[in-house]
Amino acid sequence: MAPDPSARQLPIILALGTTQTLAWASSYYLPAILADPIARDLGVSSNWIFAAFSASLVISALLGPRVGRQIDLVGGRPVLSISNLTLAAGLALLGATTSIPVLVAAWLLLGIGMALGLYDAAFAALGRIYGDAARRPITGITLLAGFASTVGWPLTAFGLERIGWRDTCFAWAAAHILIGLPLNLFMLPIVKGAKVALAAPTKPHIPIDRTMILLAFAFAAAWSVTGAMAAHLPRILEATGATTLQAVAAGALIGPAQVVARIVEASLLSRYHPLLSTRLACVMHPIGAAIVALAGGGAASVFAIFHGAGNGILTIARGTLPLSIFGPQNYGYRLGIIGAPARMAQAAAPLAFGLLIDIMGSRILFVSSALSLAALLALSMLRKQPAAP
Repeated sequence: MAPDPSARQLPIILALGTTQTLAWASSYYLPAILADPIARDLGVSSNWIFAAFSASLVISALLGPRVGRQIDLVGGRPVLSISNLTLAAGLALLGATTSIPVLVAAWLLLGIGMALGLYDAAFAALGRIYGDAARRPITGITLLAGFASTVGWPLTAFGLERIGWRDTCFAWAAAHILIGLPLNLFMLPIVKGAKVALAAPTKPHIPIDRTMILLAFAFAAAWSVTGAMAAHLPRILEATGATTLQAVAAGALIGPAQVVARIVEASLLSRYHPLLSTRLACVMHPIGAAIVALAGGGAASVFAIFHGAGNGILTIARGTLPLSIFGPQNYGYRLGIIGAPARMAQAAAPLAFGLLIDIMGSRILFVSSALSLAALLALSMLRKQPAAP
C-alpha cells in the first residue's frame, strides 16, 4: 500500500477540486434552495425535506469508516466513480419524487453518495496516492471546492427559476454522469498495490485511544458549529441587530473568507504542524462572536469573515491533522472513524440550534463559541505524535 509519489499533483487537484465542487453543490447545498419548492409541490412541510436531509447525513456518517477502509484497499478512483453514479441516481429519484417515501429513499441514496464522494473520501484518496505528502493536494482541492456554495446556489436557483426543481435535479444528475464520472474515472491514478491489498481485506485494528477520542470530539464540536451556522446564520445575525441586507451580505463573505484562509494555510502555515493552524481556526468563531456581541449587528460582516476563515482551515485540518499525527497507514479507515461523530453532530446541529435560537436569540453565539473553545481545549491536550503503544 505504498503511496505513488510520481503521480502528478496539479491535474489530480484540478480534477478532484472540480468533482468535489460538483458533489457538494448537488447534495449538501441543495436543500437551502430546493427545500421550499419541493415541499410546496408535495404538499408537505419543508421540515420533511430537512429531516430527510439530516437522515442522509447520518447514513453518510455511519458508512464513513467502511468507505475509508475500501479506499485504503483499492484507492479512490473506483470509490469516487461509484459516488457519481450513486449521487446521480439519488438526484434522479429526487427529481421524480411524488411522495414522502420516495423522497426519503432519494435522500438515503444521496447519503450513500455523500459518504462515497465528499471530502473524507477525497482526502482518503489523496492519502492513498501521496502518503505523508498529501497535505498540499488536500489544501488544493479545498481551495477549489470552497466555491461549491458560491457556484452551486446560483446554479440551483437559476435552474429552479428556468426549468423547475425537478429538471434542476435531473440536470445535476446529468452533470455527475457527464463531468464528475469521467474526471474521477480517468484522472485519478490506479493505486499501486491495490490488487495485493484486495487479497487481504481483514479489517485493521485501530485502537480508540486518547488521541482518537480527542480528535473525534474536537471535530464534532467544531462541525456542530459549522452545521448550525450554515443553516441559521442570517437568523442569528438578525437577532444581533443586523438588518436582513446586512445578514445576507455577511453570509456572502463566508465563502471568500474560507478561500483566503486556505491560501494562508497553504502559503504561510504549511511550514508548521497542522495542529497549530487547527488551534488557530478554533478561536476564529469566538473572536467574531465577541466582536458582534460588543459592536452589534453592524459588525455582522466581521463575524462572518472570522467564522468563514476558521471554517476554511478546519476543513483542511480534518484531512491533514490525522495524517500528520498517525501517518498514511489505514488513513482512510481512521479518517472515517474520526469523522463519524462530526457528521452526526453536523446532522443534529441545525435542529438543536433552531430550537435554542427560539429561546436564546443572539445569545446562541455563547453556545457556539463554547463549542469552539471546547474543541480548542481538546486540541490543546493533543500531542503532535500519538503515544507509543
